[in-house]
Parts: sequence; C-alpha cells; structure tokens
Amino acid sequence: MLITGIKSKPVYAPLHADARGRYHLMLGHGAGGVALLRVLKELEETAPAALGATRVLYLPRPMIGNASASVAITPESGAADAPADPLAELEALALAELKLFASVPELLTDFRALLERSLMGTRLYVAGPESFIGLAMKIALEFNLNKDEIRAEELGSLARRVYCIHCRATAEEVRTNIVRCGGCGRWLLVRDHYSRRLAAYMGVMADAEAPGELPEIREVFV
Repeated sequence: MLITGIKSKPVYAPLHADARGRYHLMLGHGAGGVALLRVLKELEETAPAALGATRVLYLPRPMIGNASASVAITPESGAADAPADPLAELEALALAELKLFASVPELLTDFRALLERSLMGTRLYVAGPESFIGLAMKIALEFNLNKDEIRAEELGSLARRVYCIHCRATAEEVRTNIVRCGGCGRWLLVRDHYSRRLAAYMGVMADAEAPGELPEIREVFV
C-alpha cells in the first residue's frame, strides 16, 4: 500500500511576490501560468519597476508548435504567434523576457543557463505540476539558492516522477500506485517517500515477498 504522512513529501504554499528581490526569475508549466500571472500582477501593483527585471520561462498546455522549438518574446519582438490565455495577459506586461517552450528539458536547460549568470538578489518562482517543481528545485539546489529565495506552488497534474531503488531508472508521469520499471522490468510500488536530491518518489518492488502477486493497480495520481 501507499505509505502516507511521510515528512519528506513536499508541501507547497500559494505564490506571493517578494518586492525585496532585485531580479525575478519565474518558471511555469501549464496551469502554473495562472499562478505566475497572479504574482506578476502583485509586482505590478506594489513594485512596477520590478517587471523590467523579471524573466518568465513558460511551457503552456497544449504544447505549442514543434516539439523541439522554443520561442522568445521580448517587448521588442512582439507576440504574433502567441498561444491563448494566460499568455495574452503575460504578453501585455512589460517584462524583461517571456520565453515559451515545447518541452520541460528545454525549459530547464535555459533555466540552468540563467542561474549560471544570475546575480545576488534574484528570487525564483516555480509553478506547475509537482514533478516539474521537483526538477526545477533540484537544479536550484545545485546553485545553492537559499530557501528564502525560492517559492513554489503546485498546480495541474499530480502524476509522479518515480525512482526505482533497484536499478536507479526513473519513470516519468506515473499516475498509478503500481508501475512497471522501464529499466529492470520490476513492478514498483509508488511510495510517498520523496527525495529532493533525486526529485522523485521512491519505487520499491511490489511483489518481492510473493512474486507475481500484485496489489490492485489503480490510478491515484490524477
């Protein structure tokens, strides 16, 4: 069965703007764009000049264009190919940059590059599914960002990223309590134990004591 109540399971609070930050870096995935827009409007009201020091990296849903394409939108470039809301409102803001992506790996690659040249006083905001937040946090921790510099809000799918403790393979977008490992082929029980270092929940062999006897497979992370 699932093991619940484990303290390692992340808990995320709603995002709020931090006007003390000198620079603002925002990452959004799907419904996370709504949370980022809320924060940007807070900044617009309390510290409008901060928008000019804000960069937004966003993966909308549905995916836009080619699966390997990304589109940079700056105040100078216009927004002729912009997808639907909340992008329409995001584009109307005087941001330093709004960059759209078609895949999480591309977005995270740009995120890493921005962190490599980020300056003191940068605030990080991440909004979207938990698996997306976990991957972004993993990179942020590599750059030693402090807890008071990072904010995250969970929105969208509850699908999990699962790490097989037997072969170290990782399964993405897991929605069921039992999943077959793509690395070693074992059936894994998805536990609530979460590793921030791996940005994944632990998966342990589900039929170790009685080979072939599996619990009912149910969709629980929707």
